[in-house]
Amino acid sequence: MAIATKASEDTKCFHCGDAVLHSGFEADGHAFCCLGCQSVYRILSGNNMQSYYRYNAHPGKKKAEQGERYDYLDEPAIADKLIDFKNSDITVVTFYIPAIHCSSCIWLLEHLYKLSPAVVRSQSDFMKKQVTITIKHHELSMRGLVELLDDIGYAPKITLQDVVKSGRKFSQSGLIAKIAVAGFCFGNSMMLSFPEYFGMAAFEAKYATFFGWMNFAFTLPVLLYSGRGYFTSAWHSLRQRQLNLDVPLALGIAVLFVRTAWEVFSGSGPGFADTLCGLVFFLLVGRWVQQRTYHHISFERDYRSYFPVAVTRIVDGATKPIPLSDIRVGDRLLVRNGEIVPADAILLKGVADIDFSFVTGESEPVRKVLGEIIYAGGRQLGEAIELEVVKDVSQSYLTQLWNNEAFKPYERKFRTFSNVVSRYFTVALLTIAVSSMAYWFFQGNAAKAWGALTAVLIIGCPCALALSGPFTLSAALGIFDRNRFYVKNTAAIEQLAAIDCLVFDKTGTISSPNASRMHFNGELTPDERAMVVAVAQNSNHPLSRELVNWAGPVAAMPVSGFREVTGKGIEAVVAGRDVRVGSSAFVGAMHTQGDAVRGSHVYIAIDGHVKGCLVAMQPWRPQLAQVMGRLANNYELNLVSGDHDKDREQLRAIFPRQSALLFNRLPIEKLEYIRSLQTGGSAVCMFGDGLNDAGALKQANLGIAVSDDINNFSPGCDAVLDGRSFALLPRFFAFAKDVRKVIHRSFGISLVYNAVGLSFAVTGTLSPLFAAILMPLSTVTIIGFTTVATRMYAAKNQLTDNVS
Repeated sequence: MAIATKASEDTKCFHCGDAVLHSGFEADGHAFCCLGCQSVYRILSGNNMQSYYRYNAHPGKKKAEQGERYDYLDEPAIADKLIDFKNSDITVVTFYIPAIHCSSCIWLLEHLYKLSPAVVRSQSDFMKKQVTITIKHHELSMRGLVELLDDIGYAPKITLQDVVKSGRKFSQSGLIAKIAVAGFCFGNSMMLSFPEYFGMAAFEAKYATFFGWMNFAFTLPVLLYSGRGYFTSAWHSLRQRQLNLDVPLALGIAVLFVRTAWEVFSGSGPGFADTLCGLVFFLLVGRWVQQRTYHHISFERDYRSYFPVAVTRIVDGATKPIPLSDIRVGDRLLVRNGEIVPADAILLKGVADIDFSFVTGESEPVRKVLGEIIYAGGRQLGEAIELEVVKDVSQSYLTQLWNNEAFKPYERKFRTFSNVVSRYFTVALLTIAVSSMAYWFFQGNAAKAWGALTAVLIIGCPCALALSGPFTLSAALGIFDRNRFYVKNTAAIEQLAAIDCLVFDKTGTISSPNASRMHFNGELTPDERAMVVAVAQNSNHPLSRELVNWAGPVAAMPVSGFREVTGKGIEAVVAGRDVRVGSSAFVGAMHTQGDAVRGSHVYIAIDGHVKGCLVAMQPWRPQLAQVMGRLANNYELNLVSGDHDKDREQLRAIFPRQSALLFNRLPIEKLEYIRSLQTGGSAVCMFGDGLNDAGALKQANLGIAVSDDINNFSPGCDAVLDGRSFALLPRFFAFAKDVRKVIHRSFGISLVYNAVGLSFAVTGTLSPLFAAILMPLSTVTIIGFTTVATRMYAAKNQLTDNVS
């Protein structure tokens, strides 16, 4: 019989919205799921900041059970590297805060001065999840600021890569300047063209030539500055004997300029200056919209993103935080619970339970004994241990694995619809243009031959096609983003729609590190449960910590005679009663008790009587079976894992019968398996989470990293899926296919406009007014259609009501 909790799961935490499983955390009539949420509420209410809860229901984020240690920020050599600006009075620093997700977060972070008078100002960037804070450093240290943020549930994510300040910076200043120039010239040239379009009186006719020269002058900065990138891209494409979409665009811009120059210089017409400026302006706006979506996650990672900013070195019995770069072979380090081993080292003191799941994919912690080597990248899950470094950080196993050519970050080249179409579009356009010119030339009308050639190239310029992709895919990226699915670029969405085979890793991908694992078969009174918790609290074993979390709040009880037998269990005397927790042999239980249920078994005995068995089940992602069932209708599903096969039977019931379930696979074997599927003609999407999956993610046609912390994911991925959105996978794939339909249909619309325009262009009679109306009209139609259609398909796939 499972122990019942006092609070209903229907009760939501007033702070974070999670289910309240245990009573006891209450304040001002509100229920909270844990002590952390209750503490944050009391901090805010104590400073008269209850407005935080007015803007959104349950706006907060649950605090980590074990807070970060920030003593390394007391070291000036480390703290100074995080600073953006500093003078004699103030310090300015920018932090990445993953917990930012709603307007209440913005309100709270921009009112930090109410929590500390040393905060001068704070400004948030919701899209980038960053906050820039100015403090009086004589009153508040860097460590104090970070601990303040941690106390209210907005702990910043500080990694070694932040300290090194490396990586590419995203800037659109150059593109915005080009848009500004093109927009200025477009507006003025359109204004000067109105008299020509609507008929000029005798007075305006005197200035027709002047207006023409002014318009020609406006085309020069647009051609030489704003539109230069299209000519550069087209030239590079031609040098590689390829035809991308920029080739016909550059050709259209060039012909517009030449035709305008010819008419203005010869006095035969007003030219197409407004059409040229408008074309470049809209194209640049489309590019800005496309680039604007690549801002919130850096996909450029190296090992420094995963290593701690500082480590604790032991010298003459005293501990001191030092930068990671200062670690030397022979140094003695102290690694506490939850901290990462920064370099290959030998265990000197303590019991090491190391979680290597990020590196190897193995979900179970590995117990290390004194004298064994512990490789870098493992996370200590038990008591504090002491290590002696045997290799520099740059020479450790983790960095060698990272720097392997198969695992390096890369830039994948996707085959997009626009790139495929541009090859045929350019050839067809040139064929029509030359044919029209040849027809009129053989008819003996050289003027119409020239007019037909230039008119076809002007009308046939694929501006609508060039805009349909960016606007459609950028809208799709925004929808994915709001549903916690972060795609690297728009081309990856088209690739997502072309996938027909899915390969999943197990640990951290289809299993959830945050899901509840414990299930109790037996009976315990409240007093007995308190006794078991009192004993388990003295152990750092992962199962002991899970037992404490499962039990919830209990009354504190004194413990005596505590003893832990490695690999077997723990025992102690509580309130005069002997309590044992551990294996069946250790507590004296029958081996068959509880064994019908798969998972790790922890038996409980009090005074020699077995009270029951706690089963630590594999924590699968919520709705995993339903997700796999829906995906199986359209995709081939397979699993390849570095973990052992203890869960084979469970997974066989979840995956389709024909699916391959492969276990105990090394990273290189995962890569080879993906390659074998591709050889068979499959377009493969790989789902993984750790560094051990990086090679497979890169080899696959599309690599998706599944992470419960989107700031930590492996290199070589094309998208990051927040673990909380795993159940939405079938909707994401369906939406990607719908987005591809929008692009195809928008291309059809642009072809209709081109057909109408070309029917006039081939006759050699194309008026500037007709071009000035048709080209902007086609552009506006495409933008409107793609925006509306994309959002309709998002609603169809139920992706509009989810929030980040």
